[in-house]
Amino acid sequence: MNWKSITFDWNQARAFLVTAEEGSLSAAARALGLTQPTLSRQVAALEETLGVTLFERVSKSLVLTEAGIELAEHVRAMGDAASRISLAASGQSQQIEGLVTISATDLMAANVLPNILRNLRRKAPAIELKVLCTNSLSDLRRREADIAVRHVEPDHPDLYARKLREAPARIYAARSYLEKIGRKPTRKDAADLDFVGYDNNEELVKYLRVFGLDVSEANINLGSPSGIVAWQYVCEGFGLSIMADEIAARYPEIVPAFEDVEPITFPIWLVTHRELHTSRRIRMVFDHLAEGLLAVRPPVVG
Repeated sequence: MNWKSITFDWNQARAFLVTAEEGSLSAAARALGLTQPTLSRQVAALEETLGVTLFERVSKSLVLTEAGIELAEHVRAMGDAASRISLAASGQSQQIEGLVTISATDLMAANVLPNILRNLRRKAPAIELKVLCTNSLSDLRRREADIAVRHVEPDHPDLYARKLREAPARIYAARSYLEKIGRKPTRKDAADLDFVGYDNNEELVKYLRVFGLDVSEANINLGSPSGIVAWQYVCEGFGLSIMADEIAARYPEIVPAFEDVEPITFPIWLVTHRELHTSRRIRMVFDHLAEGLLAVRPPVVG
């Protein structure tokens, strides 16, 4: 090893890493028990030593630059190594602890994850879990989350992704809505039906047409960017919408809406960043989520 090539100070690197993790100098200073000016000087000194800009200020927040994102990966590995040394010295090297943030849609977080996370809490009680409910894609490279449950394959080489399975989905309606129209509709009735939208009506229409339904955005007169709210409107009989079988089966007031429309499937991906290979806590949570999500099987829908 070329020891002379190591020119930066570990305290400065630690100050940078904690600032990146906490999102602000003030929060990082509190986490390290330092004053904010001291921490700011350490980060600035590291930038000067390395000759790069690590943060950009956006509004009142600090956002990592591309150089900062790349450096954070390396410094995080150093931090994990330092933690392992400290744990080994204190005889605690087998304990897995720390924060892991999981990103998932609000519907999956509320309906599918609870049983999976309950078992994880028994297995690893020292791990702190935070569930980020979002229907958009979290930026794992900027550490908006550590692990994400997605329905699309990531396209960045720095991310590790595992496709777990294909999940069936159908168009569902409340029994009360079908009673109002007097029967189960067929595909040719679609243009006269009400649909409940989520965040993007144009995208919903595209998926409905995959089912073979001749509908437009004019059929969607109610919706919400919150998946839970929009689904509740479906349960209340405001209209029809698409839902995964494994979620719809939890609602006895909901049934498949059409007599002649077959289900479609969508992929479930589990995605994380490269720290999967260096962080035992992220590896444990990732593997547990994969096992739990693979085990989910919706009942046969009649």
